[in-house]
Amino acid sequence: MDRFTYADGKLACESLPLSKVAEQIGTPCYVYSRATIEEHYRRLVEAFRPLDPLVCYSIKSCGNLSICRLLGELGAGMDVVSGGELFRALAAGVPASKCVFAGVGKTDAEIEQAIKADIGLLNIESEAEFENLGRIAQKLDKTVRGALRVNPDVDPKTHLYTTTGKRETKFGVDIERARNFFVEYGQDPQCRLTGLHLHIGSPVYTTQPYVDAVKKTLALIDDLALLGHKVSVLDLGGGFGADYESEQSLLAADYAEAIVPLLQDRVAKGLKIILEPGRTIVANAGVLLTRVLYVKKSGDKTFAICDAGMNTLLRPSHYNAFHFIWPCEPEPPFVPTKRAKSMDMPGLVPIDVVGPICESGDFLAVDRPLPPLKRGDLLCVFTAGAYGMSMASRYNSQPLPAEVLVAGEKMDVIRRRETYEDLVAHER
Repeated sequence: MDRFTYADGKLACESLPLSKVAEQIGTPCYVYSRATIEEHYRRLVEAFRPLDPLVCYSIKSCGNLSICRLLGELGAGMDVVSGGELFRALAAGVPASKCVFAGVGKTDAEIEQAIKADIGLLNIESEAEFENLGRIAQKLDKTVRGALRVNPDVDPKTHLYTTTGKRETKFGVDIERARNFFVEYGQDPQCRLTGLHLHIGSPVYTTQPYVDAVKKTLALIDDLALLGHKVSVLDLGGGFGADYESEQSLLAADYAEAIVPLLQDRVAKGLKIILEPGRTIVANAGVLLTRVLYVKKSGDKTFAICDAGMNTLLRPSHYNAFHFIWPCEPEPPFVPTKRAKSMDMPGLVPIDVVGPICESGDFLAVDRPLPPLKRGDLLCVFTAGAYGMSMASRYNSQPLPAEVLVAGEKMDVIRRRETYEDLVAHER
């Protein structure tokens, strides 16, 4: 699933030892594999080829311009949820016509920005937002294409914070309200309501929630057709899983096997499909490198205090998320053959991998079985490409880390490490 492998006891990204990246760029540092990004994108496109979808990469998962540009060159559109993300998409060379704009709290300025850019599709989350959108479009004397986000009320069996397709959520409207929505707004002259948008949550590791959501939505499309409202676009959102553990996630082909048969006939009759993958493309394509600063004992606990923490990778403390962590150059008995929550190698010790932040909730792993660690060891936090750098902060006035893109033996710094001067540049 990715190009991060151990060879002769050393962890490499593609053909480049990660120790070389750390030596030249320093830590903490995010490292991405170009080949992995390309492979994951192409697998997804190939799996869903019978539907000929517009694949809109979810910028919120990892918004670095170089990565957005790479995916744009491969043919991807962009899924954006803010004016800033739309700005990134355009800066990466992706035309607004291949962008979909979602998000429950679009400001007037963001809506105006999207309309003036000729956005491909605006995903609408409420009656109040639609009315505001129509008012702004009328002021600009422009028309815009809209898709109503509906909640099919299915349980994706994921974290509470990333469950978005249930009835009780701030996103979208429930299916019952959707019918009335089209009755009231379906003939609006400024915003042509031509689509439906789904996003049930992330990460979703089974296909049944998608099957249930699609079936409910197709029934809604048929009901709307009887009322005289044609739905020509169905945006299925994203949420496909990633391998935080070995072979944890389904393949793109597995999701497609369940979803494609439900939609092929509709596509043949003119229904346009949009997908919004993010995590499934970039999660396994990125890792976080961090250096052990100190190892200390406190009661029965052993702590490895590192230069990366919750400010660098928020997912463990925010979602209680698991990321496989291992030394980049372990002793021979400790070279891993898999990535799992539980490792059964002799000699491992339970260690809390924590960061430098002044919070007890600052951790990357708790009671994690690891080889004995010492000051200076280089650790790799795997599957950090999605919602790693994009959720990083400057808490405790810690500068943001560098980002590096690797292709074969070559690496490019695609975001320089911030300096202390960068921290205060906006305050002078």
